[in-house]
Amino acid sequence: MASTESRTMRATETRGRASPGENLSMQQRAYLLLKEMIEQGRIRPGEKLLEVQVARSFGISRSPARHALQALCKAGMLRDSVGRGYQVAGKAQDGVKGQAASLEGFTIAPSHQWERMYKEVEQELCIRILFGTVRITEERLADHFGVSRTVARDVLARMHSVGLVGKDKLGHWHATRVTPTHIKHLFELRCLLEPEALRQSAPFVTRQQLESALDGIEQTLAAYPARNAAIDRAETDLHIDLLSHCPNREILHALSRTHLLFVPTRYLSDPYLSVPDDILRSAFQEHQQIIELLLARKVAKAAARLHDHIRDADVRWLRRFEITAQMPQTPLPPYLSPVG
Repeated sequence: MASTESRTMRATETRGRASPGENLSMQQRAYLLLKEMIEQGRIRPGEKLLEVQVARSFGISRSPARHALQALCKAGMLRDSVGRGYQVAGKAQDGVKGQAASLEGFTIAPSHQWERMYKEVEQELCIRILFGTVRITEERLADHFGVSRTVARDVLARMHSVGLVGKDKLGHWHATRVTPTHIKHLFELRCLLEPEALRQSAPFVTRQQLESALDGIEQTLAAYPARNAAIDRAETDLHIDLLSHCPNREILHALSRTHLLFVPTRYLSDPYLSVPDDILRSAFQEHQQIIELLLARKVAKAAARLHDHIRDADVRWLRRFEITAQMPQTPLPPYLSPVG
């Protein structure tokens, strides 16, 4: 059976050379660049490539450099060299065999790889914690995406800030299973605090901000079924950005623990994280009503409507447990393992 790396690289080849806008991993980009250099004769048959040389010349970590070289070896463009490293396949000219290939003048521009990686891991964890607790192995996460452990650690730290992952007593990263009871408790906290946060925020929210939020909701409803990004933006406008004007920072600190509830909204196209379209549309019609009440300076009514909206949202969120109960679990990616 073909390895994960070779399957990934063959899929990458069908897309051709990486362009700046493509979401390719560092190992895929290194693979494509080396492949092109070999095909064009800039790296000659018989010349030698070392992992540390590729990493230093391209400005990447050693893990993606190693995976790229191994994939080229499997593709038949390189072969294991005597001692260490790899030698370019083909008939070498006199005096070339064993010489170090020149990679001067070539580099891989920094990319927002961590952003693509973040979204993929976040979506994966949102699904997994509906079934159980999982452990995330930092080294395997880095290898899977062809990034350094520093990048993998940064991604996990960002997820920790929103409560999606945590660390156990031994320092292992984990994402804890969410249960209906836990979700209910978070929504109870929101019901208690968000209406008060809205009342305190109202004097400090500009009309322009409210009109912008209302415009976003109207566009979301008009384009229904809406894209995930638009839905996520509408949620953030009301429940995070508007409430951020609340002068009571202790209320906001407590509410930050509930932000985990908004994460699955970014991935509603995923069958495990979706909710029925009619329910979602109804939710954003409620958003619209709350913003319109704020624009009319009816703050008390807006706060009461927000309370009812959150109470109903509890039921909408819990529909995910009903959906996943009918669906099979898919195999875990290599960087995750079940706990307990």
